[in-house]
Amino acid sequence: MNGIEKITARIEEDGRAENEALLAQARAEAADIAAKYQAQAQAEADEILAQGRRNAGERAKHLDSMAQMECRKAVLRAKQDVIEEAFQAAHKKLLGLPTEKYVALLADLAVSASTTGREKLIFSPSHRAQVGKAVVTAANKKLAEAVAPKLPDEVTETKAGAVLDKVVSGASALLNGTGMLTLAEETRPMDGGFILSDGAVEVNCTFDTLIRLQRGALAGEVAKVLFD
Repeated sequence: MNGIEKITARIEEDGRAENEALLAQARAEAADIAAKYQAQAQAEADEILAQGRRNAGERAKHLDSMAQMECRKAVLRAKQDVIEEAFQAAHKKLLGLPTEKYVALLADLAVSASTTGREKLIFSPSHRAQVGKAVVTAANKKLAEAVAPKLPDEVTETKAGAVLDKVVSGASALLNGTGMLTLAEETRPMDGGFILSDGAVEVNCTFDTLIRLQRGALAGEVAKVLFD
């Protein structure tokens, strides 16, 4: 091997060594880059999984809260339905009272609602025929007794005294302008009770209205009875 060949061989050997060194460096840098991105990818994957777990937990809590809310709503609706049934049962019970008690109840209502003692009582067609006159008579008697002077018991115990008591009550009612309720010729559709009419002024004493007006005040007590 002459000198030129030796120089050429040396250059080739140095070139191979340099190439191998560059390749080794490139491989090392590639490995570092791969490890870096692999770690970053793993970290991002871990974060995605953790966020997914957090989202799943929050979603589960939200669904559980919604389920509890819907359950409470369902229970509340059921309780309201039961309370409504209780008021409807009370309405039916009022309508089913024996005639004597029914007349006494409506007479007391008329006395409480009356302001002049000269109003008209409007009933449904059937109740006007069945109890209208009896209610008006009983209410007028109560109004008259409220303004009449009290006679001694020893007087009213006799037949003559009883008659005198009625005369005194009637006279007192006339003098005070009360005890003159009348049965209206007019009838209206209603389910129990009556309407007290004084010209343009009317007091609704139907059972539907009375129960509706009392519902707000009584619903709590009814709930306590039913659910406690």
